[in-house]
Amino acid sequence: MAAASNPVELGASWGPARPEPPPTRFHRVHGANIRVDPSGTRATRVESFAHGVCFSREPLVPGQVFLVEIEEKELGWCGHLRLGLTALDPASLAAVPEFSLPDLVNLGHTWVFAITRHHNRVPRNGQPGAEAEATAPRRPPALLAEPYLCIEQFRIPRDRLVGRSRPGLYSHLLDQLYELNVLPPTARRSRLGVLFCPHPDGTADMHIVINGEDMGPSARGLPAAQPLYAVVDVFASTKSVRLVQLEYGLPSLQTLCRLVIQRSVVHRLAIDGLHLPKGLKDFCKYE
Repeated sequence: MAAASNPVELGASWGPARPEPPPTRFHRVHGANIRVDPSGTRATRVESFAHGVCFSREPLVPGQVFLVEIEEKELGWCGHLRLGLTALDPASLAAVPEFSLPDLVNLGHTWVFAITRHHNRVPRNGQPGAEAEATAPRRPPALLAEPYLCIEQFRIPRDRLVGRSRPGLYSHLLDQLYELNVLPPTARRSRLGVLFCPHPDGTADMHIVINGEDMGPSARGLPAAQPLYAVVDVFASTKSVRLVQLEYGLPSLQTLCRLVIQRSVVHRLAIDGLHLPKGLKDFCKYE
């Protein structure tokens, strides 16, 4: 069941009084065209463009990000991944709807956001609907300069929130020092997440995070006291996604080593020339 939505101070640390959320997994209940791997961390649509709705196995706790990375794309379809939250228990559904928008939303107590190549940011003073599109996204701040993403009362390490393209011949021109994210929201290896932030009045805001940047409250007035499950619709041109696990407390030693290495090189192709284990080089370049 969802954790109690008590007020949390901005930047409050995860610890004994506020345990880190458990690892995320996909629910056994999903759309007819979805196949989830044995680990519960990868969901693939095996045919058509629909019947790709997935859910989190457990309700999210306040501030927990259900984060996916786009692993495979499929040409020939119009539309992209859809992401959101539902207060419906997936196990209670007589059948999983063909689409998250509008079918699942029409069942009620469900809020879903259609990810587009551009225009995902929600105006701060706007009144977005279920399928919100707004002004073009701005470039996120440098990862090394602002290692934490603050969303309302929560502070989340940005490192694993940011998707990175595979390094290639022109990587040094595209994303020097990993400080700039150049992946479009719908591109392969882009990372997208959803979370909710509760308020003292018993409601919550839903936020969508794209490659380390908060898109703003894409839905308001969610029932914070009810269990809220993540919704991922592997729709149309998005064929396969995998879950990415986050570090909510202090960064790991591995992450800290990686940040030091990235500060010390001109671009990530130069990492190959360092006298480091291959596993650490790959971690610095790809993850």
